[in-house]
Amino acid sequence: MDALVQPGMVSDLPSDTRNTDEDRSVTPEKDYFIARNGIRYAGTHLIIDLWGATNLDDPDHIDATLREAALATGATILHGHFHHFSPNGGVSGVLVLAESHVSIHSWPERDYAALDIFVCGECDPYKAIPALKRGFLPERVQLSEHKRGLIG
Repeated sequence: MDALVQPGMVSDLPSDTRNTDEDRSVTPEKDYFIARNGIRYAGTHLIIDLWGATNLDDPDHIDATLREAALATGATILHGHFHHFSPNGGVSGVLVLAESHVSIHSWPERDYAALDIFVCGECDPYKAIPALKRGFLPERVQLSEHKRGLIG
């Protein structure tokens, strides 16, 4: 849990997950590309629209919900930053993951949030959906998937 920081903080410490030249000489470099169903690619990127959602103007709640969602995917949280535009305004924020990122932009006046979850390796972005539903109670979820770094 050392990788977790408080909402709105940025970690100045390097990640323990980075390989150094010294590490590479001892162990072979791991390939984090995925091979599933005969397809090889970097990772899965979900684009998620939440309609009729709640709690979209509370940066602390959004931070906690996205952290729960990121951990559910199997990802490692490196740091996060969330910006509240004004009292009762929207929130834009990101969690930087060792495996990529989770981001949100919210429009509480429209009960709408735009999120994306991009993870590589063994992480499963679909495991984040239940946490997002619990945290934001959307009436409707629109979802699309894109395989990033698709190898021909």
